[in-house]
Amino acid sequence: MTGSQIQVRNLCKTYRVPEREAGLLASLKGLVRRTYRDVDAVSNICFDVAAGEMVGLIGPNGAGKTTTLKMLSGLLHPSAGQATVLGHTPWERRPAYLQRISMVMGNKSQMLWDIPSLETFDVLAQIYRVPPAKYRQTLAELVALLDMEELLARPVRNLSLGERMKCELIAGLLHCPQVLFLDEPTLGLDVSMQGRLRRFLGEYNRRSGVTVILTSHYMADVVALCPRVILIHHGQLLYDGELKGLARQLAPFKLVRVTLSNGAGGPPAAPPLPAGVDVVEQENGRLTLRVANDQAPALTAHLLNTLPVADLAVEDPPIDAVIDQVYQEAAA
Repeated sequence: MTGSQIQVRNLCKTYRVPEREAGLLASLKGLVRRTYRDVDAVSNICFDVAAGEMVGLIGPNGAGKTTTLKMLSGLLHPSAGQATVLGHTPWERRPAYLQRISMVMGNKSQMLWDIPSLETFDVLAQIYRVPPAKYRQTLAELVALLDMEELLARPVRNLSLGERMKCELIAGLLHCPQVLFLDEPTLGLDVSMQGRLRRFLGEYNRRSGVTVILTSHYMADVVALCPRVILIHHGQLLYDGELKGLARQLAPFKLVRVTLSNGAGGPPAAPPLPAGVDVVEQENGRLTLRVANDQAPALTAHLLNTLPVADLAVEDPPIDAVIDQVYQEAAA
């Protein structure tokens, strides 16, 4: 868990996008002279990832997550900035680098559709020059971890989405990469299959020590697997730190949960709650109040002095609520 395997410094990716207005006249003008605008997909992001870490790369649609992974895996050249992964510059795509990384995308397939998955695994073992004994051992371990012995002889086209995702993970791990990029690995899967793949990824990380950067719109994936998150917003790094600290830094409010000793359905008519306090829930003598961070101490003192309080707790908002707030701001 020591030493940075991934180093990113001021990484940028800008796309030049053609534009035109609707209509035939605009189309004809576009044949003569096109107009363009620059779109910053990633803008001056910096971070390090240590060996063995599992880091969640999160953000709203279009934030630049997949673009970042594609640059780190060598699929895209950056517009500016630097990055090294395992001591290599990714976009040089040297064989010594490609043999030590893997990228699995939930919306892309590397499996051959009309043949059994085992045959695709055999082909990939040859491409990556995995020694036969090592290949058999690794395949057996992965198949056992994913509980998919009965799937190996079935054509990929006959597998369910979840079963195909299991195959994609095995295909990406056969050569035992040191760094694994996962882009939406549970996309479209049911709740049960999502849980199985999370357990597999957590166990594989513990066994192998592989370094993982994971993107996902399912916060359950990130919460279950990633103690650290990197939040990208409009292509810029907004937060890099522990998952549990994200709510404290980004949420402007706290939740105050109060239980009244008299079992009343809510606070008495007098004294009223201070201005700026919102009642989120109210049921059977229990209140959940939302208050600005700097007003929380005054509110708790007010509640204790004016209401028959049996229990009181001040909490940061749930991480899902914080992320949803950020995503809504991105869409606005």
